[in-house]
Amino acid sequence: MDSIYTTPEHELLREQIARFIAREVEPHGVAWEEAGMVPREVLRRMGQAGLLGLMYEERYGGGDADAMTNLVFAEALSQSTFAGFIITVLVHTDMAGPHLHHAGSPAQKEKYLRRVTAGEMITAVGITEPGAGSDVAGIRTTARRDGDDWVLNGTKMFITNGVHADLYFIAAKTGTARHDMTMFIVEKGTPGFSVGRALKKTGWLSSDTAELVLDNVRIPAGNLLGEEGKGFYSVMKNFQTERIALAAMAVGHCTQALKMTLDHVRQRQAFGATLWDKQAIRQRLAMLDAKTRAASQFMYHCAWSVTQGRDIVQEVSMLKALTGELVNEVVQTCQQFHGGMGYIRETAIERLWRDARVLAIGGGATEVMLEEVAKRY
Repeated sequence: MDSIYTTPEHELLREQIARFIAREVEPHGVAWEEAGMVPREVLRRMGQAGLLGLMYEERYGGGDADAMTNLVFAEALSQSTFAGFIITVLVHTDMAGPHLHHAGSPAQKEKYLRRVTAGEMITAVGITEPGAGSDVAGIRTTARRDGDDWVLNGTKMFITNGVHADLYFIAAKTGTARHDMTMFIVEKGTPGFSVGRALKKTGWLSSDTAELVLDNVRIPAGNLLGEEGKGFYSVMKNFQTERIALAAMAVGHCTQALKMTLDHVRQRQAFGATLWDKQAIRQRLAMLDAKTRAASQFMYHCAWSVTQGRDIVQEVSMLKALTGELVNEVVQTCQQFHGGMGYIRETAIERLWRDARVLAIGGGATEVMLEEVAKRY
């Protein structure tokens, strides 16, 4: 596509991802939804293709890419109709892995980051708890120093990649102040660290989601990630990357839903004409397309602003709120125009409809995002 923000190299990346999705994802996604996970060999193939570490340092197998290139990646990935696959990848690349990229010591990166970039170690981030979601400072998981170790106790909830990840970045309180928390690296198999249960969801069916239990989990002091007591600010910093990625998912869903619905209404006959011949339908789709294109331009502007080093917490919060609501409006309308077929499992529009709902909730609920906007006026 022609854009003031993208380059020919970006378009080559978009085409590479489109080929990967057509070959490796769309033919198999229904089976993955039944299994409740994306096969790890598929993620390793993405790693081998250089797609799992675009933002990371070249010395660790990354691409040293900027926020704009990363957005192109996320938006291209989000052209898949299987959002469980999309979020499995984006949690690894944009929500969990960046904690190691930004805050990891040279020793920690040397130990883990190449394998993360290669898809040999899949990551998850443990922040949300049964009593603390968008209110990050409300977490209750604790970490206390014991000699040369840290001991973690608590429960995490709604953790994407939680069942099958290999490496977890866990937020825990290390003091009594509200924002006094620290990030820690916990490997799968560490004694006391377990999956309490796999959670069944309405959508994102090929994404594994877990409750995690930390029962006197003892890890070496070297597994502290970043600065002690500064974990809250690390989480807040990464929310910018995470929320742009979730906006890309939303815009991708809008684009796909409109495309398949335009194809459908041009063919579907009703009352002696196609649905496209009904003024109400074509005008509604035209307006939704206009909103989607406007949201896309705002999204690209936000990514460009990140490359310029600007503080755009307010704009990214607007973007997350806007796209999370818009995708539900677009996809539900498109489903409506598919009639009864839009409610049948294993049709792409039904899948997009159930997968879109969470985008107004996860990564910062719409109401929380609007408060973040309002308090910066």
